[in-house]
Amino acid sequence: MDNPTKAQMWLTSIETIFRYMKCPEDQKVQCAVFFLEDRGTAWWETTERMLGGDVSKITWEQFKENFYAKFFSANVKHAKPQEFLNLEQGDMTVEQYDAEFDMLSRFAPDVVRDEAARTEKFVRGLKLDLQGIVRALRPATHADALRIALDLSLHERTDSSKAAGRGPALGQKRKVETQPDVIPQRTLRVHGGRCLAGSGVCFRCRQPGHTADACLQKPVETTPHQPSASQQGRVFATTRQEAERVGTVVTGTLPILEHYAFVLFDSGSSHSFISSVFVQHVGLKVELLGSVLSVSTPSGEVLLSKEKIKACRVEIANHVLDVTLLVLDMQDFDVILGMDWLSANHANIDCFGKEVVFRGADIGILASVVDTQEPEVSLSFEPVVREYPDVFPDELPGLPPPREIDFAIELEPGTAPISRAPYRMAPTELKELKVQLQKLLDKGFIRPSVSPWGVPVLFVKKKDGSMRLGIDYRELNKVTVKNRYPLPRIDDLFDQLQGATVFSKIDLRSGYHQLKIRDSDIPKTAFRSRYGHYEFILMSFGLTNAPAVFMDLMNRVFKDFLDSFVIVFIVDILVYSKTEAEHEEHLRQVLETLRANRLYAKFSKCEFWLKKVFFLGHVVSNEGVSVDPAKIEAVTNWPRPSTVSEIRSFLGLAGYYRRFVEDFSRKVVAYASRQLKSHEQNYPTHYLELAAVVFALKIWRHYLYGEKIQIYTDHKSLKYFFTQKELNMRHRRWLELVKDYDCEILYHPGKANVVADALSRKVAHSAALITKQAPLLRDFERAEIAVSVGEVTSQLAQLSVQPTLRQRIIVAQLNDPYLVEKRRLVETGQGEDFSISFDDGLMFEGRLCVPEDSAVKTELLTEAHSSPFTMHPGSTKMYQDLRSVYWWRNMKREVADFVSRCLVCQQVKAPRQRPAGLLQPLSVPGWKWESVSMDFITGLPKTLKGYTVIWVVVDRLTKSAHFVSGKSTYTASKWGQLYMTEIVRLHGVPVSIISDRDTRFTSKFWKGLQLALDQHVLGAPPGHRRPDFRSYGSPCCTCSGMCQRLGRGRGRGKGKLVSDQK
Repeated sequence: MDNPTKAQMWLTSIETIFRYMKCPEDQKVQCAVFFLEDRGTAWWETTERMLGGDVSKITWEQFKENFYAKFFSANVKHAKPQEFLNLEQGDMTVEQYDAEFDMLSRFAPDVVRDEAARTEKFVRGLKLDLQGIVRALRPATHADALRIALDLSLHERTDSSKAAGRGPALGQKRKVETQPDVIPQRTLRVHGGRCLAGSGVCFRCRQPGHTADACLQKPVETTPHQPSASQQGRVFATTRQEAERVGTVVTGTLPILEHYAFVLFDSGSSHSFISSVFVQHVGLKVELLGSVLSVSTPSGEVLLSKEKIKACRVEIANHVLDVTLLVLDMQDFDVILGMDWLSANHANIDCFGKEVVFRGADIGILASVVDTQEPEVSLSFEPVVREYPDVFPDELPGLPPPREIDFAIELEPGTAPISRAPYRMAPTELKELKVQLQKLLDKGFIRPSVSPWGVPVLFVKKKDGSMRLGIDYRELNKVTVKNRYPLPRIDDLFDQLQGATVFSKIDLRSGYHQLKIRDSDIPKTAFRSRYGHYEFILMSFGLTNAPAVFMDLMNRVFKDFLDSFVIVFIVDILVYSKTEAEHEEHLRQVLETLRANRLYAKFSKCEFWLKKVFFLGHVVSNEGVSVDPAKIEAVTNWPRPSTVSEIRSFLGLAGYYRRFVEDFSRKVVAYASRQLKSHEQNYPTHYLELAAVVFALKIWRHYLYGEKIQIYTDHKSLKYFFTQKELNMRHRRWLELVKDYDCEILYHPGKANVVADALSRKVAHSAALITKQAPLLRDFERAEIAVSVGEVTSQLAQLSVQPTLRQRIIVAQLNDPYLVEKRRLVETGQGEDFSISFDDGLMFEGRLCVPEDSAVKTELLTEAHSSPFTMHPGSTKMYQDLRSVYWWRNMKREVADFVSRCLVCQQVKAPRQRPAGLLQPLSVPGWKWESVSMDFITGLPKTLKGYTVIWVVVDRLTKSAHFVSGKSTYTASKWGQLYMTEIVRLHGVPVSIISDRDTRFTSKFWKGLQLALDQHVLGAPPGHRRPDFRSYGSPCCTCSGMCQRLGRGRGRGKGKLVSDQK
């Protein structure tokens, strides 16, 4: 764990094992602890002691967060991308360099966003001799570049081993034979990578297999248009290694020809150069030089420049300057600006200040190292404040004076001294502990102790990465009598700021250390460490009553100014005024008070004379109080909570900041919920519902007291709580509390009260999903859906499910003559209520038509009645469910018949309605043809005109009747016409009509006709097939007698037929 990168890789590998083994969430911490070693084990032992040995208190996410904070901090993580950018091979082998490259590239995905960028970064970091050859071969991928580099390094090692085998004498002899004066000078030059001398690589193109004199890129001297390299040039550095080795170079990124280039200002270069790679990348136009320029490099190599780019525009400090650049093969710099350009523009390079200064008509700075931190405001520049430098010391001047109150630690009776062993610490922590203890001793805040009390110490990391010393006073706090001195409510504090326009904020320096501990209680603050046993003389952080006691002190100090122009919250002081003149006087009074009480502030954390100030997480200004925008954004963009802890977190933050979120207050003022106590779990439902009302009134008293309120509940009996005659003792106690409010309890049905039930509804968690996974996969397999389960590939891109029953119904419609005829009418534009759906199904008023197919109907009715989603509804509920989607003739009757035949419903569902009782006779009409009864006689032999139906209409008072002949194909509108011409024309409109439930009498047309005529229609009870016709007007009996007489007159056979059909 000593290497942060290895620690991060260790945790990544552990998570990979967990995913592969499908380790449960609650066992991950224990499994990870099993694999810890060395420093990791020591760290975990310390953490486990802090948890009291209960590993279940820490989740896997908390374990990772603590692990990264210890072994892979944010500072280390942020430094890794820069480390990757600076990575070079150096003394590493190619294999080592590639391994380091792969490890660091994980932290800089933007740098190696594609294969080309990854390859370029890898090649740029290679040694100079390898880099040139690899670039010349132009590898397409990182793997190709690695393969080439490995081959070259292997070839280099082979040559080195051969040279070593020849012995030192051969090497010395070869040195003497070849230029004894020149080569030592060249080999002593500073250059990147190894020396190319003796490597078998061409100095010109860096390709193996030939030397520079035989190189194909050697310029041809005899060509008349290509003059010889008679001109000479030099360059100080062509690589970043050469430039950075000197340490006095100035570099920068400048726009050149509207493209940003990495520029080196080189006073050792005779000319200005541009990289050939940059020229190709940008696509610049080049011109041939009149003569080839031979350029000497620090490594002793000679490069040739044959092309140039004239009048390149370089933008520096809002000034545009022209330069002629010569094209040269360079590695790390896009442009080198040499002496030709520096002298022409009167530019000087200041190596100490890292600046390029232009001495001409205009003076400007091209590149400089600037401290971007804002300059600190001096105490001497602050009005009024500068008169009180003693209030803002750099360190506390010593022990605080005796004050009106001291910090006391009152213990519960019978408490014995508490002593705990010190925690183990890492070497770095022990070193920091020693330093901080010495500082506290020097300041006099602590002293050596012989107290029987003693608690361990630990370190907590600050935001800046430094460590804060903390004392683990948890055991002491458990037995300390709590000080109930109230802390002010933040919203009450801000209510005092109305009309203020000028603000100053003062933060006390180590506020707790400005109050002494009572002498008798000093031994209770003792703590134990590796370097001794000490006790605090001043109030320490971590003691349970510290905020309340210090708040008491501050209220005593500023009691004359509180809520007038000062508000105080523990160590934070806010001074507010309406005008600057008032603020000057107010600020002076506050500082005088601090001076008189020898309370000291930290100037770097104080702000004065502000129009807007951040105070206690809010923004205070002359426009009022607003909240931190980051917290508002957190509420408005809060993801949907999925766990209990997420709901609690949301309710806590959103409940407070609701006033600052636009339209938030229009929804909910506050939420409240809690678990039942042990004795409340035995309460009956009525008690629990009433206890919820009492609980809401108690916690929202500040909202509800003195207001007229309405309480909605889904427990109906609570409506009568105030009028209940007999009350037990608990009810009486609750009634006294409720009577303090002007409230009214109203009933709200549970079905409509979905908002109140939101907090008690839970969703399936990950554990439940795991248990559902296997059955779900089996369902997919039964549906012939191929599912591949894996760590990454377990994805279902799209699943389209089509109901087979609907398709079967649409196919079966083609075999029903009635529906076929209706489809034909729709296609010809004559279907009124029928239509064709998108999937070619016949619809009636938007509902799918079900054909006369017994198999289809049985399946549909079974699905609507016996499936797990319906759970055996009654006939009415089942009919209402079906009629919203399907339609067929006699639908309601068939649904009722199906339900009545259900064996489960017969066994479980007992009839709950009262017996129907005996039929009651209708009242006698007061006038003839005021009330009529009617019925149809069907199935009669067809007459010459095709009549087969007789419509019998009987007056219930006189028993006189009309017999209207008709056809079975008549529609309801046709029967309506006959009713108007044969009955209404002769007798007027009856007041009431009694009929059975024939489809002609229940059709929409007939109902609409009776509604228009203001008639009252009475239907015969459906359960009585043979009613007492003496009560209903006896139309059938009247018709029967007539038909029998008709039969006797025309023959026995026909009379028998009519009698059978009556």
